[in-house]
Amino acid sequence: MKSAIPSPALGLVLGAIGVTIFGLTLPMTRIALDGFSPLFITFGRAVIASAAAGTALLVLGKRWPRGAFPALFLAGICLVFGFPIFSSIAMQSLPAAHGGVVLGLLPLLTSIFAVIVDGERPSPLFWLCGVAGAALVVAFSARQSFFHLEVGDLWLLASAISASLGYVLSARLARRLSGWEVISWALVVMLPLSLIGAALTYSSGVTAPGHAAIGALLYHGLLSMFGGFIFWNAGLAIGGISRVAQIQLMQTFVTLLFSTILLGEHIGIETIIFAIAVAFVVWLGRKARIS
Repeated sequence: MKSAIPSPALGLVLGAIGVTIFGLTLPMTRIALDGFSPLFITFGRAVIASAAAGTALLVLGKRWPRGAFPALFLAGICLVFGFPIFSSIAMQSLPAAHGGVVLGLLPLLTSIFAVIVDGERPSPLFWLCGVAGAALVVAFSARQSFFHLEVGDLWLLASAISASLGYVLSARLARRLSGWEVISWALVVMLPLSLIGAALTYSSGVTAPGHAAIGALLYHGLLSMFGGFIFWNAGLAIGGISRVAQIQLMQTFVTLLFSTILLGEHIGIETIIFAIAVAFVVWLGRKARIS
C-alpha cells in the first residue's frame, strides 16, 4: 500500500497558519514594551518557550537528534535571540504597522538563503516577483520616513536577515525531524543562555507590567516562539522553502489588521495600497517554477 505524500498545497496551508500566528508578533511586542525592556522580552519569551518545548519533548519521549547540534545552535541564535531582540528594539521607535510592511523583505531574503544554503533554483519569474515585492517594501519604508532612513528600519532589516537564515536552517532539519521537534530542540539548546540573559536583565528590564504586557509576553513565548514554528517549519519542509516563504508577504495584512485592533494605529490608504500590491506579487510568484 502506497503511503500518502504531503502535497505542496498542504505546505502552503501549514505555512499560512504559521504566518497568521507570526503576524501578531509586532503588535504584541509594542504591548509587551509597556512593562518589559527589549532584552528581557527576548530572553523571557525564550525561557517560556523552552519550558513548553522541553515539556513536550519529555512527555513524548523524544531522543536527542545526533549530529544536529551545529544547525540547531545556529538556528537558535537566529530565531530565539536574533529576530526577537532586533525587532523589539525597532518597535521602540516605529509603529507595528510600519514594521509589518518592512518585514515583507523576509520572503526574498529566505529565498536567497535557500539558494545559498539549500541549493534551491527558483525560475527567473520567481526572482522577478521576489525583487518586485522587496522593491515595494523598500519604497513604502522610504515614503513613510520621508526618504530618510530610520534607525528602526536598520534594526528591522537585521531582524529579517536573522529570521530568514533561521527559517532555512530549520526547514532543512524539518526534513528529518518533525517541524515542532526542530524548534523544540533549538529552544532547549538555547535554554542556558536564555536563563542567564533573563536573570541579568530582570532588574532593569521589568517595570511594573500590567496584565496586557504579561499576556503579550506569554503570547511571544507560547505562540510566536513555539507554536507558530510548529506549522511554519513543517510547511517549509513540505512545500519547498522558497515557495512557501512567499506566503509570509501576507503577514503584512495580519500585522496591519491587529495593529489597528489592538493598538489603535491609523492605517492610511497608502499602506493598504502597498499591502495589496505586495499580495499580488505573492500570488504571481506562487505560480513560478522552482527546482
